[in-house]
Amino acid sequence: MKNDKYPVLVIDDEEPIRRLLKKELDSPEREIFVAASAQHARDMLRQRLYDVVILDLRLPDTDNLDFLIEIRESLPNTEVVMITGQGDIDSAVEAMKLGACDFIPKPFNLDRLDLVVEKAHQRVRLARENRILKHSSGKETSPTKLVGKSKAIKNIQFLIDKVAPTNVPVLITGESGAGKDVVAHAIHDRSTRSGNPIIIKNCASLQKELARSELFGHVKGSFTGASESQEGLMAYAHESTLFLDEIGELPLEVQASLLRVLETQTYRRVGEKDERRVDIRFLFATNRNLAEEVEAGRFHEALYHRINVFNISIPDLCERKEDLPLLVDYFLTTLSPEGRPHRIVDSAMQSILRYDWPGNIRELRNVIERSMILSENGIITENALPRELVLASENSEDDISLDSVEKKHILRMLEFFEGNRRKTAEALGISRKTLYRKINRYGLEE
Repeated sequence: MKNDKYPVLVIDDEEPIRRLLKKELDSPEREIFVAASAQHARDMLRQRLYDVVILDLRLPDTDNLDFLIEIRESLPNTEVVMITGQGDIDSAVEAMKLGACDFIPKPFNLDRLDLVVEKAHQRVRLARENRILKHSSGKETSPTKLVGKSKAIKNIQFLIDKVAPTNVPVLITGESGAGKDVVAHAIHDRSTRSGNPIIIKNCASLQKELARSELFGHVKGSFTGASESQEGLMAYAHESTLFLDEIGELPLEVQASLLRVLETQTYRRVGEKDERRVDIRFLFATNRNLAEEVEAGRFHEALYHRINVFNISIPDLCERKEDLPLLVDYFLTTLSPEGRPHRIVDSAMQSILRYDWPGNIRELRNVIERSMILSENGIITENALPRELVLASENSEDDISLDSVEKKHILRMLEFFEGNRRKTAEALGISRKTLYRKINRYGLEE
């Protein structure tokens, strides 16, 4: 379990002050760490991120204004509070100009120091939430949950329940629009990290030249245009989940660096010598055959084996058509304007059932949303469906009806539970009385 306390580092060469601040500032929401020198502090700052640093203006082994600049440049998302002697007020004002958020004179007013530290943390927290929000994707292109009762969906749900509480990497495979992002969200939501947002990045959107910087961050001056130090996705995903979609698109030269993070839970920002430790749960997704990509030399073999510890494969929608009625109902419910329910006539549903859905769930959602706009009085007919869908379904050789889909699904469930009707009814979400009636209706007694 992650520690919910936010970390504060006190840097002061006087042992009584370190002991006092560690005792008085520690709280259920805050954890205090101490360093006796600038060098000691540098070692600690390499090991973890701190929300707030309390820095004594006079340390024996550094010019503290230079050390302040060093901290602000290397840790732009950390707030620094200076503590000063009575004769150092001018220097404290200069420190504010260089990026310190406040200063506290000695002897301390501990209540004021406590308030200053808390305000500094709130600024850090709000800035972090804003940055994370930029990388936390919505779920507008797919259902926000797994919808369906097919054997494939039940197997995926079983795998999610098993792997979610662990920390192993998961590779989610399937064609575009199949719902890989839904599976990733489900794993995160069932994990011990669900209290933090899932960080999402589509690797296909990474610019090749800036991919390393966006993932790992960079320090000021490390390349042309790096006018200030910045954190990367690794820092934002600390103690949470990082979902890298379309991992097969990640530039080959960056893949080795990602492998190192997976193996050691450490990384370096671009232009930085020191390693940083991080705690991240990794999820990956791709519509490519990564084994073939390895064979072709386009994907790092060791990385492939490292991310493929646990694979969840999502079948195409055409392979689980028994889920179509439930998906249609789901979209009709979630996409309908409040107070304006929609329904679909049987002939339109027949067209939906016969169509092969090459764009998978994403295409289905778009079709339902479009059809709702074109419907009359909330009733979706074939006229509201895309013409090419209706024509394709008319040319289909499949003889699919709602009854045939339901019959096949009940038969699969009976076979799966070896004829146990109680378990079958529970899995189908119906009463045993209803199951018996349907068994008789479809002639499934044997």
